[in-house]
Amino acid sequence: MKLMKTLALATAASLALTACGGAGSGGGTRDAVRAVGSSTVFPFAKLVAETFARNNSGFTSPLIESTGTGGGIELFCKGEGADTPDMAHASRRMKPAEFDTCAANGVNDILEIQVGLDGIAFASAKGGITMNLTPDIVYRAIAANPYGKEQTAQKWSDVDPSLPDLPILVYGPPSTSGTRDALKELVLEAACKTNPEMEALKEKDEDAYKATCTDVRSDGKYVDQGEQDNLIVQKIEGNKDAVGIFGYSYLEENLSKLQGLTMNGVEPTYENISSFEYPGARPLFVYVKKNHVGAIPGLAEYLKQWTLMWGKDGELAKVGFVASPEAEQAANAAKATGLEPLLTKADLEKK
Repeated sequence: MKLMKTLALATAASLALTACGGAGSGGGTRDAVRAVGSSTVFPFAKLVAETFARNNSGFTSPLIESTGTGGGIELFCKGEGADTPDMAHASRRMKPAEFDTCAANGVNDILEIQVGLDGIAFASAKGGITMNLTPDIVYRAIAANPYGKEQTAQKWSDVDPSLPDLPILVYGPPSTSGTRDALKELVLEAACKTNPEMEALKEKDEDAYKATCTDVRSDGKYVDQGEQDNLIVQKIEGNKDAVGIFGYSYLEENLSKLQGLTMNGVEPTYENISSFEYPGARPLFVYVKKNHVGAIPGLAEYLKQWTLMWGKDGELAKVGFVASPEAEQAANAAKATGLEPLLTKADLEKK
């Protein structure tokens, strides 16, 4: 009896998923995959969607929205049904707290698929400011209170006398961006936590430690340029003294206009990111509602399209996408087609 009730509920949920109102304000039955999230993943997802549409004339082209990683996961976790996204793109892993929000809203069966790699590139205009950055230099230049002290640096030379005697001006991602989260973890906190006083602060007050290590200055030296990384490219292209922070693919796409800045003496290149030698390397993810697969037309086929394009010699590599190691590709291709294993909170809590 219990089994029959469960099957009935599952069938009803599936019918509701395909028959309820459209995803968005327009209403109607949704007959297209809807994906939201990272501005870094956005151009890759658009290419996958365009290729999918050409190869699958029986399906409507997927709807891809650039909302930022945090905003995308928030939309993804609002619930299940055709009025919610099927997928969230992310330039960092889902946070345990976000997983809890999903669960509270009935989004329980989630697939986490690592689609590839990217790097947080630091760049300037061709012929513009150049320097060898380190996590410590970046932290002391843009942190609100570097190592718990008042931020007084106005020029790069104030941070280190060997650096250019030019004003600090950094265009970077907003707080909702996965690129900002990766910047915090891979660069800012990486520098901050090497300081014994900061380690002691972490033991005493975790919140104060996080704020000290990851908050950026708000006096105009760090400029939040929104979710469109192309705007950062335009800003630094027009100011040879400015530095920009964005996903590696935007540097790759604009090498005729921009130059990458080294980090710890390592250049932001495909090879250095794929080997994780470059300090800003990070994985890219898509999160998928398993219960939407089969209920939303084309979702299963769209996931498969990703696996056909994410290899080192695939179509995505031609636009700056960095392939995961082959073993990682195989494991994630199995997830994308077999829809297992499902994500757990314990997975996200692993370091």
